[in-house]
Amino acid sequence: MGANQAVTDATFTSDVLQSDKVVLVDFWAEWCAPCKKVDPLLVEIAAEMGDRVKIVKLNIDENPETARAYRVMSVPTLTLFKGGEPVNSVAGAKPKGALVNFIESAL
Repeated sequence: MGANQAVTDATFTSDVLQSDKVVLVDFWAEWCAPCKKVDPLLVEIAAEMGDRVKIVKLNIDENPETARAYRVMSVPTLTLFKGGEPVNSVAGAKPKGALVNFIESAL
């Protein structure tokens, strides 16, 4: 998987909810093929937009509490958090342009 920071049930509040930046959380799983397609795109986007958005990953199998709290039913689910609240969410693999537009909608 790529270089984006991993978050866990234990670190979710400090890394995501208390962030002063918009945070994109990639809810993913090791067995999820579409997740592996999205990951390199998110790494590219992080390199290009990292000053404006923080991109993190949460493995739903290892961190079921957070996945359950945000009602993640399928992976990948990408959720944008702003000021500690989820503001937008999209499920499934998307092309890079759609991902950039999705992120920019919260900036």
